[in-house]
Amino acid sequence: MGAAPPSPTPKPVETREVEIAREAYAFLYPLVIMDVTRRQALQRGGSGLAAPVNTFHHSPAFPRGDFKAVVRPNFDTLYSSAWLDLGNGPVLLSIGDTKNRYYMLPLYDAWTDTFAIPGSETLPAGKTAKFAITGPGWQGILPAGVERVDAPTRFVWIIGRIQTNGVSDYPVVHEIQKALTLAPLDPAKPAPLASDASVDLTLPPVALVNRLSATEFYETALRLMVDNPPHLVDQAQVARLGLIGLRAARDFRFAGLSSAAQAALADAKTQGPARILRYAGRNGQQRNGWRLNTLSVGTYGADYDQRAAVALVGLGANRPTDSIYPSTSVDRDGKALSGQERYVVRFKAGELPPARAFWSLTAYTPEGYTEPNAIDRYAVGDRDALSFNPDGSLDLLLQNDDPGADRRANWLPVPRGPFNLSLRIYRPAPSALEGDWQPPVIERTTQK
Repeated sequence: MGAAPPSPTPKPVETREVEIAREAYAFLYPLVIMDVTRRQALQRGGSGLAAPVNTFHHSPAFPRGDFKAVVRPNFDTLYSSAWLDLGNGPVLLSIGDTKNRYYMLPLYDAWTDTFAIPGSETLPAGKTAKFAITGPGWQGILPAGVERVDAPTRFVWIIGRIQTNGVSDYPVVHEIQKALTLAPLDPAKPAPLASDASVDLTLPPVALVNRLSATEFYETALRLMVDNPPHLVDQAQVARLGLIGLRAARDFRFAGLSSAAQAALADAKTQGPARILRYAGRNGQQRNGWRLNTLSVGTYGADYDQRAAVALVGLGANRPTDSIYPSTSVDRDGKALSGQERYVVRFKAGELPPARAFWSLTAYTPEGYTEPNAIDRYAVGDRDALSFNPDGSLDLLLQNDDPGADRRANWLPVPRGPFNLSLRIYRPAPSALEGDWQPPVIERTTQK
């Protein structure tokens, strides 16, 4: 008889520190990237999506092709964005005449969860409103006619989006933006003075968080947790973090942890970004090569991997009932999309994206940014002057080179190298949320 085959080498058993460290990185990542994004915005002042604290910055135009303040920006709405610091008391949000236009003002806490969405879908048509956004534990009496909105954290991000039907529509949208204002509830208590240390403005937030040392990452997170407490659903996870010494404190020191915990947390920090990116690539349902997630976006409960993945690839994403984002990076044959090829996506007659508001298609680099192009076009959608086929179908052309004047109306310029696509569907119909409608496959074509 021959020798018995060797027994497989057993996988090493993970220590408690290693297991909890991996959980800790995913749990804390959204809090840290939100903080870096906030600090960059406040340091910039009036550029990009930036303004002083507790003040709206109303974007006058769509983002430029080289915009990198956030990943995967849209070209369907003009932003009205603000970073709130509720440390000195509530902030009043006033909404004036929005001219019956589709708009939304989602409020994100410091953990990236959406906790309120004033807008055309939550307020009666034509209604003006005033809200007092209050921080954790605030006690007080509000003036008559002011509705209270309790923020779970001291820091809040408002990413207002107002439907914008092309460049010619800017003047109308600017008037709506003027109707959105912020002010302290108590004028004697202005916004806290900015005390943040300077932050690199030359790199996007994702790159900056990746460059943080383990000491910087965990010390930043545990200090932020003091004023930005975890949610009630997080109590079990917070208790597990405490088992290896991760507890919220302004004077938290990474060096005070055990050597085993430090080593495990440092490794989790090193491996974390790639792990989250892999999770994001697997997440959601596959339909015709498109990946779509209609669960746990905008509000995440205890799904910490999902929350981290969205923070990494699409910080500030909306809830599925407000908008969904089918995405793909492959063609019909499963080959990666590349600007060296030409593609067409055909929507059959009667099978356009089922949006109760509007829809668009945008191309991004693998890092989540647009690439400048000759015609300064970064999205095509239902508000463009598209050319339909005689049978009612619609062909959108995806390529880097100009297809010519007779086909340019349906052309979406794509980056020169690898790229991916996001199909935005605002106020999706049930057929999109439930999977009855599916995006069409991306076809390679030799036609210029």
